[in-house]
Amino acid sequence: MNIAIVCYPTFGGSGVLATELGKALADKGHNIHFITYQQPVRLGGFHANIFYHEVRVPTYPLFDFPPYETALASTMVDVVKNQHIDVLHVHYAIPHAAAAYMAKQILAKENIKVPVITTLHGTDITLVGKDKTYSPVVTFSMEESDILTAVSENLKQETYNNFELAHKPIEVIYNFVDIKRFHRKPIEAFKKAMAPNGERIIVHASNFRKVKRVGDVIEVFKLIAKQIPAKLLLIGDGPERPELESATRECFLKDDIKFLGKQEQMEDLLPIADLFLLPSEYESFGLAALEAMAAEVPVIASNAGGLPEIIIDGNCGYMSNVGDVEDMAANAIKILKEDTVYATFKANALKQAQRFGIENIVPQYEALYKSLLPLGK
Repeated sequence: MNIAIVCYPTFGGSGVLATELGKALADKGHNIHFITYQQPVRLGGFHANIFYHEVRVPTYPLFDFPPYETALASTMVDVVKNQHIDVLHVHYAIPHAAAAYMAKQILAKENIKVPVITTLHGTDITLVGKDKTYSPVVTFSMEESDILTAVSENLKQETYNNFELAHKPIEVIYNFVDIKRFHRKPIEAFKKAMAPNGERIIVHASNFRKVKRVGDVIEVFKLIAKQIPAKLLLIGDGPERPELESATRECFLKDDIKFLGKQEQMEDLLPIADLFLLPSEYESFGLAALEAMAAEVPVIASNAGGLPEIIIDGNCGYMSNVGDVEDMAANAIKILKEDTVYATFKANALKQAQRFGIENIVPQYEALYKSLLPLGK
């Protein structure tokens, strides 16, 4: 099949999932065409059947905000026509679903039919999408998608709660992880550099927005470090980082907390970790936690959103109420204090991650694509 994938090219979960999906589909012989404004961060190296089409947005003095959605729709039309696209798969409703609808109508004038699948990822529904400024367009474009999918049962229910889509079915296809990529031996020299005296390595990775509650990560770490020698690695960047970095400079553990910024090679970082913290106010799924578990890293998280769908409490990690840093720290210490307990949680983390292995999830998307193709194609 010739499949076009529209996504954000950034470190966020929707862009990561879309890119990894495209790479996995290419490995199975499909031709994949990425349409976005810059090359996706996870799209490294050369792939014979992966193609990247940049959305170019001209700037004119008239425009304070260049019309990206119009340029995106035009690029979709061009790619569909010239690359004989069978399916257009858009990730994150805003503005991709609306642009896809526009492109589909333009193509229909030329008797070119292309089915559209829209995958919902989280804040496109729970935060931005339900804003009155966007809600009517988001609702309409979801209704007009040929197939609508969500990455968790929680997000599916949130979509029905926030939008009038009573008669629009939503299919849940979970995010996935490439177990082989993350389940690897840690680089000992790297681990030694981060924890020279054998301290436990605690990791958090996010886009440092308020919803991620990175301040809670630091508070949990402080409580852990009172009982267990530990180091904290904060991976990512975003609006909350400057304030957090400034605050930690005054902290008595400032030498034990490192801000690593954005990192593309998470498969090198996660295997050196002993514990992953994700105390978010909301997660539609929690892809960062799943990748950690694939690296045999137990997870301490909040019980928010879709996290209970991937974390088994007391088995591969623990979940606490949002903001309950004392409980999170106590659970972390329970895992880290005894080597035998820790070994069990590590093994359970990998076993749970395998349920969401790439080989189990990608065929579900393939089946959706095939269901939209004309008979015999």
